Parts: sequence; C-alpha cells; structure tokens
Amino acid sequence: MSAESVFPQLEALLPHVQKPIQYVGGELNSTVKPWESCDVRWALMYPDAYEVGLPNQGVMILYEVLNEREGVLAERTYSVWPDLEALMREHRVPQFTVDSHRPVGAFDVFGLSFSTELGYTNMLTALDLAGIPLEAKDRTVEDPIVLAGGHAAFNPEPIAEFIDAAIIGDGEQAVLDMTEIIRAWKAEGRPGGREEVLFRLARTGSVYVPGFYDVEYLPDGRIGRVVPNRSGVPWRVSKHTVMDLDEWPYPKQPLVPLAETVHERMSVEIFRGCTRGCRFCQAGMITRPVRERSITGIGDMVDKGLKATGFEEVGLLSLSSADHSEIADVAKGLADRYEEDKIGLSLPSTRVDAFNVDLANELTRNGRRSGLTFAPEGGSERMRKVINKMVSEEDLIRTVSTAYGNGWRQVKLYFMCGLPTETDEDVLQIADMATKVIQKGREASGSNDIRATVSIGGFVPKPHTPFQWAPQLSAAETDARLEKLRDKIRGDKKYGRSIGFRYHDGKPGIVEGLLSRGDRRIGAVIRAVYEEGGRFDGWREHFSYERWMRCAEKTLPEVGVDVDWYTTRERTYEEVLPWDHLDSGLDKDWLWEDWQDSLDETEVEDCRWTPCFDCGVCPQMQTEIQIGPTGKKLLPLTVVK
Repeated sequence: MSAESVFPQLEALLPHVQKPIQYVGGELNSTVKPWESCDVRWALMYPDAYEVGLPNQGVMILYEVLNEREGVLAERTYSVWPDLEALMREHRVPQFTVDSHRPVGAFDVFGLSFSTELGYTNMLTALDLAGIPLEAKDRTVEDPIVLAGGHAAFNPEPIAEFIDAAIIGDGEQAVLDMTEIIRAWKAEGRPGGREEVLFRLARTGSVYVPGFYDVEYLPDGRIGRVVPNRSGVPWRVSKHTVMDLDEWPYPKQPLVPLAETVHERMSVEIFRGCTRGCRFCQAGMITRPVRERSITGIGDMVDKGLKATGFEEVGLLSLSSADHSEIADVAKGLADRYEEDKIGLSLPSTRVDAFNVDLANELTRNGRRSGLTFAPEGGSERMRKVINKMVSEEDLIRTVSTAYGNGWRQVKLYFMCGLPTETDEDVLQIADMATKVIQKGREASGSNDIRATVSIGGFVPKPHTPFQWAPQLSAAETDARLEKLRDKIRGDKKYGRSIGFRYHDGKPGIVEGLLSRGDRRIGAVIRAVYEEGGRFDGWREHFSYERWMRCAEKTLPEVGVDVDWYTTRERTYEEVLPWDHLDSGLDKDWLWEDWQDSLDETEVEDCRWTPCFDCGVCPQMQTEIQIGPTGKKLLPLTVVK
C-alpha cells in the first residue's frame, strides 16, 4: 500500500462533518518523521474518539518512546465518527493517521490500546476502513501486524481471530523489543513471510500470538485446554513489568490537543501498581508490584512537561495517588514551586483513609477548589469486607465532615451495585450513608448549602481478580435494586434534595461482562454487532443493548452457550478460564483463596506495609515492591540568569 498522504481527499470531506479539527493533526509536540528514513513504522490507536483518545497516557508514552528511537516512526490514529466514516467509505478514503495522514494499512504494526472491552467494534471499523482483512488468517505479508495492548488485553480471547498478537503488561520496553525483531526480519528480506515474524515474536515468551494456540472445548461448553499448535511456542505467555519508573520519564513532551478533550491538563504517573487488594479491581491486580516514581523524578517531569505544554493544571496519576510514600512532600513542593504561576494540582478519587485536609489544601492552593471524590465502593460495612475495601462508615463520615468544615461544599461518593453476595439491604444502606454525610456536613460547616452526589456503577467481574469466578448480577436485578435506592433517596424530605443520584443501568455492564470473561466464541458476536452498525459502544447515545443481545442470540446457540453462561454463571476452581495461559504473575491458588476469604468477609492488609501475602507476582515476575521515602525535598526551581 502507498504511504502517500490522503489529506487532499480528506480535506474535501471535512466541511461536511462535525468537529473537523480533530482530524487535521499538527498538535504541539506531535512528531512527523520522514517515511523513507525509517525501517519500522507503527500506527498507534486508542479506539475511541479524538477527545477521549488523545489524552490517553498509554498511547502518548509509546508514541514518544518509539519516535525517540532512530529509524523508527510512530503515528496516531483515532476512531472517526459515523458521519466521517460514511463519507470515507463513499469516497474511498482509508483509515489515516492524524500526524501525516498516511494510510494505516501502510504501516508495519497497527497497535491498539484497550482500556475497556467496549472498544472492540471500533477496532473492526478501523481495520475495515484501513483495508486490512478483519480476520488474522486472511492477512498477507503486506498487511500490518495487528497488536492489542492495554488492560483489556489480559484476556484478548474474544478478539483472538481479529488480532495477530497481544502484549500484556507494561508497553515501554515491550514495543522496543518487538521493533528490533521486526527490523531484523525485514532486513533479512522478510523470510518465511508473516508466519515467521509472528513466530519470532511468540518464541520470546512475552508476545501472545493467538493463531499459534488451539482451544479445545468440553461437551458442556467449558474449555478443556489451550495448547500450542507448533513447537517452540511457550505454554504460558508472561506480562511485561517496567522497573524503576525514573528511567522511563514519559511523556517528556505531552501532546497539546487542538480540539476540546476529556482532560485539559498535563499528567504525571507518580506510581504504578497497587497492593490495597480491592478484590473487584483488575487494574490493581494486574499492575502489581507497586513501583513509585521518586519525588525528584516527579518534579523533573512536571517542570519539563509544563514548559513543553503551557498547561495550567497537573494531574498526579496512579491507582491510589494519596498512597505515595511522599505525597505530602510532593504536593507541598509542587504548590510552593508554582505558587506564582497559579498551577493547579489534582488527584484522581481519594481513598477515605488516605485523605487529610493538609494534603487537600496543598492540592487546591494554586487552583480552584472543586469537589472531592471518595470511593467507598460498598454501601454496607459487610460489603466493604467482602470486597476488601477497608473503610468504616465512621472513617467516611469523619473525613467528609472535616472536608465540609474546611470549606468544601461538594462531595462525590462512588459505589458499585451487583457485588458478590450483595443484597437489597446492602445497597439501600448507601442512602443511609449519604444522609449521614449531609447531616454531619451541615453540622460541621454550619450551613445547609452543601451537596453530596452518589454515583453508582454496575459491578463487572474481571479476569485475573479474585472475583473472576463470581456470578454477575443480571441487568433486570441491577435496575430493580437501583430503583429502590433512588426511591429511598428521593423520598427523604429532610436531606434528599442535597443528595444527587447518578447511575448507569445494568445493560452496558452485561455486555462488558460478556466481553471481559468471554472466549474465542464471542468473536462471532462482536463481528455481528459491527456488521449491524455497532460503533462507540462506550458512549450511551451509541450503545444498543438490544443489538448485542440480538447478535448473541443469533451466533451463540450454534456453539451451545448463551449470554448468561458467560455473565451470571458462577465458575468453579476446576474450570479452565479463557485467560489461564496468560500469566499476570498472580498465583491462581492465591486468587481462589482470596475469593473464599471474600465469601467469609475476611479482610487482607496491604502488603506494602505488612509481610508478603504470597500473591506470586514478585518471585514469578522477578520484581519487587519499590517505594520511598527517599528523604529528599522538592525545592523551588531557581532561574539561571
């Protein structure tokens, strides 16, 4: 395929679509390298709209890591909205990169980062627009290697027929290793064609090539085993773990969007991994062990990033940012350093037991004081023991009251509905907790002008967590439970008006559950949904539960299973799970024991501060927990004259 820019054809279409600015490229800090000067070329995609995809840290990091390497180029592509898709099909304009508008089909690798399974239909749209055969078995040596990464890639089986390979875990070193293998194969004249380069990747033991594995099924629909179908391919594929984050200070030059995006800030990942042990949290489980970036490493990244972008807010990102061993010094040091510049700081949602007013005041010293977000997750004390979220109601009430007493007027509380062993009563206790929050908040602030927003999401069991065996609550039961909670909150005449209530119905969760714990038989459902027009399933206005169920009913009976089999069915210890041959480092017996502990409502401590609980990650992955304190302070920058 030609690598010429398709912008002349694209430009004629842009006056006829919404938000054309998102397709033109040229962002501050973007990179365009000469095509001929590079021998390995990557097209990177976050399979969602530009406004969601551009701020994605994973893609931004890999984009920079690859472009720093001599002889390698990386460009970005995002999902096009249906209005442009229709015009591109009509005028035969292929899926393009925003950096130089080259056709995605001309690249060596087409890498997609999936943080959610609901991006799968967008992947098929991009493949089709790019002229790349949807199924891996139909591709030739001229087609890109289609590579999946991101959290959803820890179970890539539902998209196994559409991808050539998957990387599980951290991508920074992995993409460089892949690049060298592809470069050597190309330099040799591409011997053995497509199969040979995939075999070279697979035999490393750290790139999963689904085509080299066969799945055998039992008569009752369960998996019998997953076996390599050629010698030299490992039985299990291991995740990648980057140690010493200070050696990977990316992004150094964050992209500045041209159009409005979901995050208008510069972000720094202050640590990776989490050992709090929340049993529902896939991100926490699969990113172990905890690896902190040093306080000086954070300071350097913030300094360079602000100079490179001009942003006025810095997000300090991780799964539980207030748990960084030096978070107080980080926040105070950055607030001191940028006091004159009025650079605001922000954390994602804060754990109740990690919050303190001093920290919150430092974070808001130079910026605006917006609302605070806390995530108790479970409505009752019992449920919080089940999910290992060790936060008491007293802790929550005290923390939130302190915030109201110190001038905050808005607090958001995040919960989940449909957790294992949950009852109606557990969920209704959310209303009781919200009422107490408002009551105590009014006392602490001396004002009735305060609000609490209760936000509820449906629980979806995820692979590589203790809840991977758990039954999922049906959409109808989830909706009925949430309706009772809504009625209880709204029926409270004294406090109800001060409590906002936001929730998602149970239907998207069932589709996500189908995709997250599915096996290769789900590929037919995904393809059918795509062919019926499924796009942007993560967007409420585009999502169609009826379409997903209709396509499942059309395809799954042929293989003897149904949606309930994948979602509301409880698994046993003996069952081979679709992802068992993908090694996240977590010992399966440990996960099962933790699942049993949850049923007994037994809590487990955070291994950062206590002896090891033998989850398996550190010895199996040859890694270790890396935390401070370093004892260093973040000093204000001095201007050299």
